[in-house]
Amino acid sequence: MNGDRYYTLAEGCPFASNSTAVLMQGRQGGSLGLLQDTQLIETLAHFSRERIPERCYGEFEATRDCSDFTCASFLNKAGKRTPVLQRVSTVGFESGSADTSRDVHGWAMKLYTDEGNLDWVFNNTPVFFIRDPIKFPSMYRSHKRNPQTHLSDVNMRQFWEYALPYTTAISSYSFLTKYSYHVGNPEGIHQLLILFSDRGTPKSVRHMSSHSGHTYKFTKADGSFKYAKIHVKTQQGIKNFTREEAMRIAGENPDYMIQDMFESIEKGDFPVWNVYVQLMSPEDAERYGVNIFDMTKVWPHKDVPLQQIGRLTMNRNPQNYFTDIEQAAFSPSTMVPGFAASEDPVLQARLFAYPDAARYRLGVNYQQLPTNRAKSQVYSPFERDGKMRFDDNYGGDPNYVGSWIKPTKFYQDVKNTSPEALSLHTDHEKWVGEVVAHTSQITDADFVQPAALWEIIGREPGHQDRVVENLVDNVKGVKYPELRQAIDLFTRVDKDLGCRLQRNTEAVLKAARG
Repeated sequence: MNGDRYYTLAEGCPFASNSTAVLMQGRQGGSLGLLQDTQLIETLAHFSRERIPERCYGEFEATRDCSDFTCASFLNKAGKRTPVLQRVSTVGFESGSADTSRDVHGWAMKLYTDEGNLDWVFNNTPVFFIRDPIKFPSMYRSHKRNPQTHLSDVNMRQFWEYALPYTTAISSYSFLTKYSYHVGNPEGIHQLLILFSDRGTPKSVRHMSSHSGHTYKFTKADGSFKYAKIHVKTQQGIKNFTREEAMRIAGENPDYMIQDMFESIEKGDFPVWNVYVQLMSPEDAERYGVNIFDMTKVWPHKDVPLQQIGRLTMNRNPQNYFTDIEQAAFSPSTMVPGFAASEDPVLQARLFAYPDAARYRLGVNYQQLPTNRAKSQVYSPFERDGKMRFDDNYGGDPNYVGSWIKPTKFYQDVKNTSPEALSLHTDHEKWVGEVVAHTSQITDADFVQPAALWEIIGREPGHQDRVVENLVDNVKGVKYPELRQAIDLFTRVDKDLGCRLQRNTEAVLKAARG
C-alpha cells in the first residue's frame, strides 16, 4: 500500500505539487498570497502549531530626521530615543543547544514607539534560503532533528537533500525524491555559502550584524514611499570562530553567547550597532536588474548605498528571562505608520504565520503580556474576550463596528492628519489580475551573487580553505552517496570550489575506509 501513496492535504485532497503557491502576480516581481490557497494556509497554520518554539533591553536613537522618506514618528527627529527589546535565537537548533553551532541566528527587535510597537524580525545574514512561501516550513524542518532517530542527522540537516534540485538527473536518486517531503531549493546556495563560511559561527551576539533580508517600504503621509532594506551593523567589529573553535566551545560552554552578552551588559560595556537603510524609488525598482522581492539576493552597496538612520544600544538585562523574553512575541506584521510590508511573497507568508504562532504559543491575548504591551495608547474594542484576558475587556463599550451610541474615534480625527498617513499599504504594484499557481524557476542568475561572494571570501587569506573544510566536514557524514551531488551546486558557483570540494571529500572518505 505504501508504494501507492500520493501527496494530499490533511483531509485527503490530492495536489499536483507540494511546492506550488497560489499567488496574484505583480509586474515588478512581487506577489500577494491568497486565502484561497488552502495548501499554503494549511501548511503554515500546522507548522505554527507543531512545537512550542523558544523566545536584553536597550534603546534605538534616531541619528537624523528621516521625514524626507517616512512619516514614522520614531524617525522624525535626530536624537529621539525609543525603548527596544531584543532577542537573538538560533534557527535550526532548539533552545538549550550550543550557541556556537553552525546556524543562522534570528535577530528580533521590538521597538516601543509612541505610535505603537514595531517589530523588526531579522536574521544575521542578508539573504535567506528560499523565496517561495510554501517552502518555509519544509526549509525549517530540514534543519531539525530526524523524526525517527531524533538525532541531528546530516542526511536531513543542512538540507543537502532539501538543497538538491528536484529534477536532479541521477537515476539512483529517484527513490529519495519520490517519497521525500522536501523539495529542491538550489536558489539557497547564496545563503549556504554564507553559512559554511566563518560567518556561520559568529563569536558573539556583540560581534554580529543583522539584516532585514526582506524588502520593506518607508511611507510618507502623502502616500509616496520608497522600498527599503535595513541593516544593523555591529560597532564592535565582525568576529567569528573557526569550526574547531566553535566545536570546542560548544562542549565547554554551550551557553557561551548568552553568558557573553549578559556579562558585557552587567559590567557596563554596552554593545552598539549602527542602523542603516538602503532606499530605492518605485521607478528605480522597475528598472533594477534584480527582483527586489527575491530574498535570496542582495542589493549591492555600490548600486544602492547605505544611509545611517539610527543607533541601537543594548544596556539592560532582563529581570526575569521567562517573563521578559520567553513570553515575548515578534512578528513582521507588527508595524507603525510610516513603515509597511512589500509584496515579497515570503514576507507575505510571515505576516500570517508569526502572529498565528504567537496565538497558539501564548494565547489569543498575547499582546497584553507586559513584554508585548505597547507603551502608546491601545484601544481595540473589536477584539474581546478569549482565554487569559486580564484587563477590563473594554467594559461596556460597543464590541461591533458602526455604533452610534458610542462612536469610535480615529487617529486622523484626534491628531488632525490624513488617513493616508496611517496606511500600511501603498500604490505601486500593478497587479496582472491573474491568479497563478507559481513555483519559481532556477536560472544562472541565481549563481551570480554567490560567485561574487566567493570572490570576496577569497580576499581574506585562508578563508576559502576554511569554507571548503567546513563543507567537507558536513558532506562526509551524509549517508546516501547520491546526496553528495550537492557538490554540483557549488560547482555552478565556481568550478574550482566544486573541484576542491569533490577532491577533499573523496580524500577524507578514502582515509576513513583505511
